[in-house]
Amino acid sequence: MRKSYSVLLYIESTFIILGLCSCGSPKSETLTTAILRDTNSYFYVNVENYPKNRSALPIGIFDSGTGGLTVMDAVVKFDSFDNSTGIRKTGGDGIPDFQKEWFIYLGDQANMPYGNYAAENNTELLLEHIIKNVQFLLGNKYYQAAESPQFQSDKLPVKSIVIACNTATAFGKETIESFLREAKLDIKVIGVIGAGVRGAFSHIQPEENCSIGIMATAGTVSSGGYVQAIDQYISSMNHNGNITVFQQAGIGLAGAIDGSPEYISATVTLPYAEYRGPSFNHMAAVIDKNIPDRYDFSWADNHILFTGNRENPELIQLNSVENYIRYHIVSLLEQLRKAEEAKSLKVIILGCTHYPFYTSQIQSELQRLYDYKENGQLVYRPFMGENIVLVDPALNTAKELYEYLNEAQLQNDSDIHKSEFYISVPNVTNPNVQMDDFGNFTYEYKYGRWAGNIQEYVKRVPFSRGTLDAEIVRRLSREIPVVYQLIHEFNQSNIKTEYSSDQQRL
Repeated sequence: MRKSYSVLLYIESTFIILGLCSCGSPKSETLTTAILRDTNSYFYVNVENYPKNRSALPIGIFDSGTGGLTVMDAVVKFDSFDNSTGIRKTGGDGIPDFQKEWFIYLGDQANMPYGNYAAENNTELLLEHIIKNVQFLLGNKYYQAAESPQFQSDKLPVKSIVIACNTATAFGKETIESFLREAKLDIKVIGVIGAGVRGAFSHIQPEENCSIGIMATAGTVSSGGYVQAIDQYISSMNHNGNITVFQQAGIGLAGAIDGSPEYISATVTLPYAEYRGPSFNHMAAVIDKNIPDRYDFSWADNHILFTGNRENPELIQLNSVENYIRYHIVSLLEQLRKAEEAKSLKVIILGCTHYPFYTSQIQSELQRLYDYKENGQLVYRPFMGENIVLVDPALNTAKELYEYLNEAQLQNDSDIHKSEFYISVPNVTNPNVQMDDFGNFTYEYKYGRWAGNIQEYVKRVPFSRGTLDAEIVRRLSREIPVVYQLIHEFNQSNIKTEYSSDQQRL
């Protein structure tokens, strides 16, 4: 008999979780009708003529932004099988297992971060975004550039779908599968949450007592997706150890990584009204004035925006990814420090696909706090393993994807390898769209729209320097060079001179 299983949630405000709507609900039915039956709708997909022989088709991957590219990076570099036999082989065979596959990637940048929809009591709108992402992958439409008046219709459909987003997996995987059943499409959907949990337990012995940390968006945390998956794993695998789960809602971290102006801005020097990240008076992400040395924030180059005296500021706003990481790691460890008889933290699941970009910074911060002392006493070490494992769910996702394609005999044997990369941008030709001075949806409009009013809020356009922040481009080239090369090749072949103002080469 396994021991007690407890869960500690770190959300200081109450998130109202709406029940997941199915494709049979009235609002969702409107979008389903537009996609499957309304031939005059932009979102219409002729599923009756969907390709039957799908092995040569691309694999579809979507995320709320560029974070899902870390999942794609794990997939394209994955080598754990013998490609000639399809049998698992220690160390692989020296040939990437997905070498002959190609991919269509969509980052729904205009509507991100996905983690905020639950906090704003609008998960039905999130589900609508998720189904629209699936519609894009199934369909053939995209816009060449943000200002293009007409869409293109030469994109190929996909043979399987990877939800490279933890929040979308938690809230939308079952809805996607229900939609595909209604569409009578036998397309496999793979999410990252189950893969992350299996990856975590690969580092935990069957009888071991320890703590698992979950770093994820507020939406993923509030969904309970990881908690449920951990509980199911413990039950199904008869794990007899006592596992405690601590969740840290990474408010603002994914947005800061993707340069969302609600959380970070390279152009400001003083606190600004649009900021939504951690602060002294944030309802769910409070910066504790009493432990400034534990955070050890960087104050250089406007990494902290503040009013008053720096030694005793009246207000501060985080303005660098590194400071967001420091805040959230300290907040996670504060949970363990305050818990009764907390077991040693063994594993942290990086439950947002944006976070693996900063694995080295997270590890460095954990090491700093492992050695951190106050009055000669180690503050956090009693609650930390010496070498905490950071689990990237992408690796297990790649394994599950390979096994599915192999079993279903859907592996590509053609020579088509040019992957495609698209991102959503606000549709400025839609008079209902409300944008801020940065050219993004206002926060109120982004999270205040309601599902069921089916329209083109966004355009899906190819990756380019016109649609990606310069810092994001540098990060992609530095952190995931293999995928960046695929993006570069797509961008070079896709540029159309008439839209060059918006499509500067990557």
